[in-house]
Amino acid sequence: MSLQRSSCAAQNATTHSENIHKLCASLRQQGLSEGYLRYLTTILDEIGSNADLDNPDQVLSYIASKKVKESYKANLVDYYSHYCDFKGIGFSKPRYHRDHKLPYVPSKEELNLLIGHASPKYALIYSILRDTGLRPVELSNLGREDIDLENGTLRIDTAKHGQPRIVKIKTQTLGMLKLYLDKHNEEVLFPSSNKMSNTYARLRTSLAKKLQNPNLKKIRLYDFRHYYATNLYHDTRDLLLVKERLGHRNIQNTILYTHLVSMDEDGKFYSATARTIEEASKLIEAGFEYVTEIDEVRLFRKRK
Repeated sequence: MSLQRSSCAAQNATTHSENIHKLCASLRQQGLSEGYLRYLTTILDEIGSNADLDNPDQVLSYIASKKVKESYKANLVDYYSHYCDFKGIGFSKPRYHRDHKLPYVPSKEELNLLIGHASPKYALIYSILRDTGLRPVELSNLGREDIDLENGTLRIDTAKHGQPRIVKIKTQTLGMLKLYLDKHNEEVLFPSSNKMSNTYARLRTSLAKKLQNPNLKKIRLYDFRHYYATNLYHDTRDLLLVKERLGHRNIQNTILYTHLVSMDEDGKFYSATARTIEEASKLIEAGFEYVTEIDEVRLFRKRK
């Protein structure tokens, strides 16, 4: 009997795997991104390992028993609903409450600390995310044909049905990218967003423990994007520019960063002075913003 149950379980797993594959093929035709489909596959595989995907009651019992936030349970239900729609299974979504909290915005020093302790490959990945505000899945989809080494730009097709765009990376990051491309001969340049996130989580946890700095554990990989967007809005106060750089279609998604900046208006600044146009130009190129002029000396500041 035990062998028979084991055989049935293996057969069900194979059937579910085939159904998930067919589901992804169907959703791909509807325009869903490869990143979304990879995550969908991961979630359905997890659920299928703990419950019968064709039995909504079992699935809902498994989701309800998980020790996770309700917002994550709501996501699990959303992913599972794709499977039910595809199989024609009657399914009524339970109401899980989604918390909408302002994200944590790390400091430049915190991000540089994480980058400095990463391997060369992941130091490059994190530096690109810091410089551009890309979503990890957008970086994972980047190909050689999307990279312009001469101008230091990346052409981003987009994710989450956002807008395509061209982003620029800093000179130091560009140098790292050139070295990486010289040594990297594989067709796929960067790992999947899931692998990026898992590798980052291990680094963050290890470094937080090593330095006894629990604040590092607050920083998610996606918070590199929040850092970029918050600083861009702080420096420009141009909401449309931030929207364009992030690839948002809906400006309501961009407005979040006005709230994050308003929380940090009392932050500390570096100050600098300039007496000549050349000195002022160098400060502006370094990210300083003009404040005022006193006794023919121009005062500039830059957030720490």
